[in-house]
Amino acid sequence: MKKFIAIFLSVLMICSISVTAFAAETDYAISNPYADVDWSTYNAYKADLHSHTIASDGDNTTVEMAERHYELGFDIYAQSDHGTVNYSWTEKDSYDPTIKLFMMIKEGISPIVTLDKNGTAANGKAYTVTTVDGDDYYAQEDGHSMMRVPFANEQNPTSFNNAHVNTWFVDYGHGRIGGTSDYATPISAVDELGGVSVINHPGEYTSARDVLTTAEAYEENKFGYYIDKFENILMTYDSCIGIDINSKGDSRTRFDRKLWDTMLTDLAPAGRNVLAIASSDAHNLNIVDSGYIMAMMPELTSAALKDCLLSGAFFAQSCYCGNTDELVAYSEALLASENAAANELGAKMKETAEYNLAEIANGDKGTEYRFEEGAECTEITSIAVDDAEDAITIDAENALYIRWISDGKVVAEGNSIDLDECENIGSYVRAEIISEGAVTYTQAFLLEYDGMSEADINENFTDIDAGFFAGIDNFIRALGKMIAAFAQPILKVFGVA
Repeated sequence: MKKFIAIFLSVLMICSISVTAFAAETDYAISNPYADVDWSTYNAYKADLHSHTIASDGDNTTVEMAERHYELGFDIYAQSDHGTVNYSWTEKDSYDPTIKLFMMIKEGISPIVTLDKNGTAANGKAYTVTTVDGDDYYAQEDGHSMMRVPFANEQNPTSFNNAHVNTWFVDYGHGRIGGTSDYATPISAVDELGGVSVINHPGEYTSARDVLTTAEAYEENKFGYYIDKFENILMTYDSCIGIDINSKGDSRTRFDRKLWDTMLTDLAPAGRNVLAIASSDAHNLNIVDSGYIMAMMPELTSAALKDCLLSGAFFAQSCYCGNTDELVAYSEALLASENAAANELGAKMKETAEYNLAEIANGDKGTEYRFEEGAECTEITSIAVDDAEDAITIDAENALYIRWISDGKVVAEGNSIDLDECENIGSYVRAEIISEGAVTYTQAFLLEYDGMSEADINENFTDIDAGFFAGIDNFIRALGKMIAAFAQPILKVFGVA
């Protein structure tokens, strides 16, 4: 009898432990931004959503920028000059004379040069600019087609603190000067018209680029106002897809991945994804290939691109990393690998990181790591989400290291993540993929589960910053209207128009 009771109690204890373990396992609902991508038929289109020409403050003409993008294999090119809606690659009078005059005072005299419908590129190859179903395409003989993003514009052209917003697909902001700290006006107007927008290089506006360490950047006491401002904009306007997290060599955006994670931590529990782009923000030919997105689309049309941007079916990819803490983590992981190519890359990153750490100790920020030019970049061939197993798997070519981040912390490594095996899981996970040629960022996969944290949104936020500068902007707009009548004749005198 005693033996039977002992066996019975043992079985009861095992069952109790099993039930407890089973009950402790969390059931995650995973929102997949790539759910609608047909990996067998969709193409990955290389897209630069942000660049400039001499129509505003760039160094090069439309012809030179288009040819450089084409040479580098871009499928999509947005000419987003300041306060200048891009109506065409071929119409010389599509720029705004007042904006051009303002920029000419700053940048110097440079005549507008546009593409012809048919012509010869600098490399000697014939090219054509054709319009198909309302979309413009540039192609050289025997080459691929590169699509123009319609109505691209970097808003707030004369902002004194670089409160810049990129917009696409709708005609708004042509010649509209001013915009200091005023994100809401262009974003709300473009939203009402049915367009898409993104907050550009927030580290420049917030001055987070000026701090030396990740710990200092976007610290709540110093940067809370800016975080609240951006979060309220994103919660108000769905068509503002998110922020630029890595652009133009990553000097000013090196801490904006932390801002991205902070905003995701706060907003994801409310179901608001914060999408991330990388861009070149190219003002010259040398930086064109620094950052871009890989857009997963069924066809090369502006309608497909708009759907892609709104759904998040794209990857941000940059050939630069300026964050020393990230370089240290990447180098340690790569050096621990058994892959020789990973070790070699890790050693290069470690050298830059060590130099930067010494510079930071002396009060300087150091330099940005530049991935090897022409080296192979990650090509993501599929993403599978298994809700039953609470797992996400990425299949990627040329990937040397993959890490998964949730609430700003690394929670897993490798091409697959099992949420049930991870600690510190928040309301989202996202992946970063390192190749010899670039760092690739997936969009966040939002999570829902019992016991998850609640959204943290300051619903009582007041945009004092924009209100403070409103008077200055109104004065500049009034001045701009006075100048507008004389802008075109003045430009003709200088041979610009």
